Amino acid sequence: MIPIKPVPADEGRPALARSATAYLKPGVLNLTALPPLSLYVHFPWCVRKCPYCDFNSHEAGGGFPEQEYLDALRTDLEGALPLIWGRRIYTVFIGGGTPSLMSAAGLDRLLSDIRTLLPLDGAAEITMEANPGTFEAEKFKSYRASGVNRLSVGIQSFDSRHLQALGRIHDGDEARRAVDIAHANFDNFNLDLMYALPSQSLEEALRDVRTAIGFAPPHLSLYHLTLEPNTVFAKYPPAIPDDDASAEMQDMIAAETQVAGYTHYEISAYAQPGREARHNLNYWQFGDYLGIGAGAHSKISFPHRVIRQSRYKQPKSYLEHSRAGNPIQEEVEIGRGDLGFEFMLNALRLTEGFEVNLFAERTGMALNAVEQALNVAEAKGLLYRDHRIIKPTALGGRFLNDLQQMFLED
Repeated sequence: MIPIKPVPADEGRPALARSATAYLKPGVLNLTALPPLSLYVHFPWCVRKCPYCDFNSHEAGGGFPEQEYLDALRTDLEGALPLIWGRRIYTVFIGGGTPSLMSAAGLDRLLSDIRTLLPLDGAAEITMEANPGTFEAEKFKSYRASGVNRLSVGIQSFDSRHLQALGRIHDGDEARRAVDIAHANFDNFNLDLMYALPSQSLEEALRDVRTAIGFAPPHLSLYHLTLEPNTVFAKYPPAIPDDDASAEMQDMIAAETQVAGYTHYEISAYAQPGREARHNLNYWQFGDYLGIGAGAHSKISFPHRVIRQSRYKQPKSYLEHSRAGNPIQEEVEIGRGDLGFEFMLNALRLTEGFEVNLFAERTGMALNAVEQALNVAEAKGLLYRDHRIIKPTALGGRFLNDLQQMFLED
């Protein structure tokens, strides 16, 4: 049995179900309380599309219509308000694309619109993604002054050769400078790194990890490079480390982060004590999120049903439909037969798992709805459970895709 490397949810984005099952079995649920609510804002433009990227990002070329897009986001948010009346927002994540292409004034307007329209919690975590090739010290000071209190920096590697192979617009020196700027302006930030890169050795991966840890970031996201469908790398696959080599890298990462005092709390996430990503934790604990912007996804709970929405993906199409008052391309109710799988798809990413009662709180169903799959997973040594918690074993973490799929109904 060859370990299947889990496909990570990128910082700020939910791990969406990629199954062939349709949401065909709606039924009455009984949610005793609505879960915490987050806001995700998608910015779809970037300087250059990376060959490994399968996210909804589009090269800006000669620029992008910032004001028109901000108008569309406000209209989108206003139209969504009836779905979430009275609910407080606990985290905000501005992802992309490359949101740090936005002007300081544009970001300030976006956060002002959000505060005007939504009851934002006083201690809300507000994260913005940023790429090193777009770092300007003064602009990031303005971002902080506007209310961004957490930065997620897409470093990927500190090695210029590997960055070039990944199609990144920055080099190793720019990566280090970006972290210095982040450190100077934010006391809470994340560094995104990737490993098992084309032709990467264990020693090179170790150097990247130690360099990152040397900056003492409160949070680290360490992703295994995956060759996603419909990307340049999928069409023209580079030579990447084999399973044994990448497993060595995983073991090295676990050892290095542990020695440095980081907790490995999610399959690809490591944090200093108390610095876990609250926005991402809400996804993994099957909380609710409203997504606005091109291609954004939402999951919103009501006392007796849970729905998903997706916005129009292409920026031009999104702008047109938002102006017309209908930015939502698809809305479906999650059927009872899929809720168990969707919950487990997210919650089993957490290394310490989840409290037993959380399943009923977030799905409105009794745990016995997934009892058969739980028994099989436990028998195979992929899952541990007792009266209080359910969590993947070390083996279950290695074979996470297999464990998650056990909860997928035919």
